[in-house]
Amino acid sequence: MRCTLIYLDTHIVVWLYAGLIEKFSQPVKNLINENEISISPIVHLELQYLFEIHRVKDNANAIITDLSNRIGLQVCQKDFDAIVSQAMAFSWTRDPFDRVIVATAALKDSILVSKDRSILENYIHARW
Repeated sequence: MRCTLIYLDTHIVVWLYAGLIEKFSQPVKNLINENEISISPIVHLELQYLFEIHRVKDNANAIITDLSNRIGLQVCQKDFDAIVSQAMAFSWTRDPFDRVIVATAALKDSILVSKDRSILENYIHARW
């Protein structure tokens, strides 16, 4: 039974798509398996960017569609102006992707699954 909405960072989405489940700790696997999972819309954009620079082999739409069908991944529909307003408070990073990803989760104090050290150190609800 899925109970809480959690968010995934971009690298988590890439690893899930590639089937690299061994990269995840058991607590992270449990979070993903036991909750509804979502991504910030900017993860969709970052996946496309990674495709364009040849860091991933498939385009963003293929990745999102596949994970949506396989594990119920959804793209967050929160108000983007609210997300950007929240992101403006995160001066601990200059990375616009990270700021928006964290802000999307932070709007409702949601868990964000990430291995990014900076995110883990600065967002209280980040988990790895």
